[in-house]
Amino acid sequence: MRQHKLALCKEHFLVWFTEQTQRFINKYHMFGYEDRILVAVSGGKDSLALWNVLHRLGYQTDGLYIGLGINQGTGYSAESLQFTEKYATKYNHKLIVVDVAEFAGATIPEAAALTLRGKGKPCSVCGLTKRYIMNMVAHQGDYNVLVTGHNLDDEVAVLFGNTLNWAVGYLARQGPVLEETAGGLARKAKPFCRFYERETAAYALLQGIDYIYEECPHATGAKSIYYKVQLNQLEADRPGTKLSFYLSFLRAKESGFFAHQNPAVQANLNRCQTCGQPTSAPEQCAFCRTWHRVRSRRAAAA
Repeated sequence: MRQHKLALCKEHFLVWFTEQTQRFINKYHMFGYEDRILVAVSGGKDSLALWNVLHRLGYQTDGLYIGLGINQGTGYSAESLQFTEKYATKYNHKLIVVDVAEFAGATIPEAAALTLRGKGKPCSVCGLTKRYIMNMVAHQGDYNVLVTGHNLDDEVAVLFGNTLNWAVGYLARQGPVLEETAGGLARKAKPFCRFYERETAAYALLQGIDYIYEECPHATGAKSIYYKVQLNQLEADRPGTKLSFYLSFLRAKESGFFAHQNPAVQANLNRCQTCGQPTSAPEQCAFCRTWHRVRSRRAAAA
């Protein structure tokens, strides 16, 4: 690991990785052993490795898998669920499965086709839907915190894009922890935010965790992938660049650089008149508006 000036064998890497995860949890005050933790799992290396580490550390964890319906049948979503269920069964973990088509009335590709009319990727509809379901399940299940497997590569790609565009509101909200709001948005944490993707992959392989290797087929051509390629080039020339970029950003936040954009302040949060979840809109939340449009257009086309 050139970025850390460190080389470890299998035994000591697994110890180092687990201890570092606990260190990050403590440093950023993510959660404690008394908390009930909902782990968002996708069948990929990061989320399954995170579930594994938290279990080994003794935390109370359950998993949440959201079936997106991508490449129906034996495709991407079916394989992702298969790996997730295999892992949960192996370690006797509780897994909550929410199928988007059953829950909302259509798969993510179908919803995107009906709302975007071929003018964009389904990522926006997918992200909106996943955030909604994760927040709903976290509250319905009385979980104290929702955790995701975002690694350093994910975080710096988002940070790079938001910095290029000076998206101050998004920059103010980015970080290892996003606090719960009085309006009903669940507390969120990213225990792997300082691990390189290569490190989480190494942990999964060394721990014998089977995971889906394929990326979402809709990720091809995404800006985040482009940003990762550019950042990887910087990292190859100057090892540690990505970690330095992220930590410098966090220090800037701590020093008050974004104080005027306090993410804890949620302006005019209301309850959605349809589902009751928090929203900044005066009546319906974005999820209900989007999926009402999906169901209406699907019914009209039938």
